[in-house]
Amino acid sequence: MQQVADGGGRLAPAARRGLAHLARLAGDFPAALTVAETLGWAGRRNRVLGDIHWPQGDIARAADDYEHARNDADQRGITGERATAQAHRALVLAFVDPTAADGEIALAHQFLTDLTLHATTLTLGIATLIRDAGRGPDLDERAQALRAETETAGLTSLLPLLELAVCFHHAVRGDDGPLAAAIHRLRRITNDGDHAYLADIACFMDNRPITPGGHPVRWLENEETIRRRWRGFVTDRRGTYWVSRP
Repeated sequence: MQQVADGGGRLAPAARRGLAHLARLAGDFPAALTVAETLGWAGRRNRVLGDIHWPQGDIARAADDYEHARNDADQRGITGERATAQAHRALVLAFVDPTAADGEIALAHQFLTDLTLHATTLTLGIATLIRDAGRGPDLDERAQALRAETETAGLTSLLPLLELAVCFHHAVRGDDGPLAAAIHRLRRITNDGDHAYLADIACFMDNRPITPGGHPVRWLENEETIRRRWRGFVTDRRGTYWVSRP
């Protein structure tokens, strides 16, 4: 992939995007950002930047990245990319503003009309779980149904994000046992190192220590800043919405 990127040919933008993707999966965000900043439209620069910024808890920047990606695709008439960028914008905003996320999710569904993009549709399903975190006693059942659909579709790369949504729900509710179980599932399915940083984020949400011996993450800022942001999203949700208890 590096050789293709260095060659500068027709496939070079896709190869550079692939390199950024691999670095992000491994939790090396500075390396991912360095590559992402060299990408143009062909390398889907703005969407890649959004993928890098939201794990840092920099939701506003990520939402702007995805909006730029959506508008770029719209101007070029690439409807699939437009829908995908909009779905990711809806998902990240769902962490901080469920009301705004309603409109973003609706717009993404509108963009998906007449398109067959199963991964993007499932991403929207995860976005609705994040939007509803802390509310609704049926969220675990909805997550299980979405988990089964994801596995049936063979899109298992989405499962860590789905488990993160479940962790967010239980962190908001203060459900210690279910949260510990969800973090354990997230650790298990990211044991190969891909998306392992999501398990760290789940610990940040409840201000839990990081499990020793895990995969190290290189954040764009210091870890305490990232932890404080994600913990803040949980406490803000508790303060804004009444959380029903069993």
